[in-house]
Amino acid sequence: MPQIVVLPHAALCPEGAVIDAPAGKSLCDALLDSDVAIEHACEKSCACTTCHVVIREGFGSLNEPQEKEEDLLDMAWGLEATSRLSCQVILADENLVVEIPKYTINHARENN
Repeated sequence: MPQIVVLPHAALCPEGAVIDAPAGKSLCDALLDSDVAIEHACEKSCACTTCHVVIREGFGSLNEPQEKEEDLLDMAWGLEATSRLSCQVILADENLVVEIPKYTINHARENN
C-alpha cells in the first residue's frame, strides 16, 4: 500500500498529511477520504483543473496522462513538469510526495 505525503497547504492541510491508500485508487479519492478537502469542481470527470497537484516524488510510477488531462493542465495555475490532475492519477505501489498548489482556477467557487 503506497504512502502519500502531502506537503503543508495553508488552507487544506496546514500541518501536511501522511496517507496510506491502496494501489488502484485515484489520488483525489485518497485525499478526500483522508479529510484533505481538495477541490474537484467537475466531480472528478476530468473537465476542470481544480484538483491540480504537483508530484514531487514518485511521478514515474504513475499512469500516463491522457491527452484530455494534458490539455486541461495547460490551463492550470502553477503548472510544472510533474503536474497532474489528482482525479486522473491512479496510485501504484510507489510512495508519493504531493504538493497542492496555493491557488486554483475555479470560476464557480465563491470567495475566490
